[in-house]
Amino acid sequence: MYGIIMAGGSGMRFWPRSREGKSKQFLKILGKQSLLQSTLKRFKSFIPCENIYIVTRKNQESEIEKHTVEIPLQNILYEPIGKNTAPCIGLTAITIQQNDPNAVVVVSPADHLIKKEDRFRKAIFAAVQLAEEKDGLVTIGISPDRPATGYGYIQIDGELDTINGVKTFKVRTFAEKPDLETAKRFLKSGDFFWNSGIFIFRIAVFLKALEEFLPSLYDGLMEIKKCIGKPNYNEVFQKVYQQIKSISIDYGVMEKAKNVYLVKGDFLWNDLGSWEQVYKLSPKDKNGNVVHGNVVYHDTKNSYISASDGIVAVLGLEDIVIVQDEGAILVCRRKNAEDVKQIVERLKRQKFEKYI
Repeated sequence: MYGIIMAGGSGMRFWPRSREGKSKQFLKILGKQSLLQSTLKRFKSFIPCENIYIVTRKNQESEIEKHTVEIPLQNILYEPIGKNTAPCIGLTAITIQQNDPNAVVVVSPADHLIKKEDRFRKAIFAAVQLAEEKDGLVTIGISPDRPATGYGYIQIDGELDTINGVKTFKVRTFAEKPDLETAKRFLKSGDFFWNSGIFIFRIAVFLKALEEFLPSLYDGLMEIKKCIGKPNYNEVFQKVYQQIKSISIDYGVMEKAKNVYLVKGDFLWNDLGSWEQVYKLSPKDKNGNVVHGNVVYHDTKNSYISASDGIVAVLGLEDIVIVQDEGAILVCRRKNAEDVKQIVERLKRQKFEKYI
């Protein structure tokens, strides 16, 4: 078994703590470890370090190496430019396949919160067994507990046999992030799961799917693969990868393939998509506040306030987010925390590059 950890990220949703060279996975948002370190620790409980690969962007090289000291340097792959999930998984897959043609891989984002890790491992082992038995592309689905509009959804098409107590299903279709009314309908139907973004498959099965559904990507990867270990590898890799189309594994492969399956994940999962989600998951004081760093506050309720340096003083506010870091301060209502990326886009347009 091998692990592929996707550690790219643009650093938008957790601005100003996250920046271009220090994306969300490097932050210690909940606990003493960064999200990437927590993900690595989770993987190391069932996969040896030499079988764990990390794919990231070149501009994050210095941060990556600080957080992944136990991973062999040759297992860290750097994209010259972000191309979404299908190309980055494909790049890592052909690298692993050079050494192990029969490899089964577990693909995961680097920046999700997962608790009840014994249940997580149980779901992974069931997914590996299902992937091998069915020659399938397997994902882990999370039972929705609310009509969330920030997650993708997966509709099941009938239950299969359980594997060591884990429920397994055939997948009918994938659905993009819905509006509220559609999310309520999904929740009521009972046959939709949240898309966790975790995938399990044999590399040969995945590459066959790429050949069928994304032939230009497959051809590009095969061109790169032919040069692995040769003097012209970097030249070919840079040239070919720049030309590859940016596309997600969900849209490019999983939504089109027929051999897609789902195992139910009974662990706690959250993709930590905003400061609001961090607020909800954090312990609070008697007034409902979450406070980090040098903060002085009075007559303030139900707010998230974080100061990295200097001091932040808050008076008479409620339901807000304030985050101060490296010369920048974010202030917004909690209900608007999902829209922080719009501020980052505006910073780019207004040429405030040093704060991005």
